[in-house]
Amino acid sequence: MVYEDVKLDAGYRVDIIINKKFIIEIKAVDALNDLHLAQLLTYLKLSGCKLGLLINFNVPLIKNGIL
Repeated sequence: MVYEDVKLDAGYRVDIIINKKFIIEIKAVDALNDLHLAQLLTYLKLSGCKLGLLINFNVPLIKNGIL
């Protein structure tokens, strides 16, 4: 990846990217926090994607783990 004329070797590791438009970031943590959201926002900015989904699988109901 190239960012501002600097080549980054594995500057970030997106969990799932769909059609270079949509990022899915998967977690298994007690609770999602601002750091997880910041990570997703960074991935969106660096990739040029407009949409992202942050999912925490460490919840009883998956709908409660989606941000």
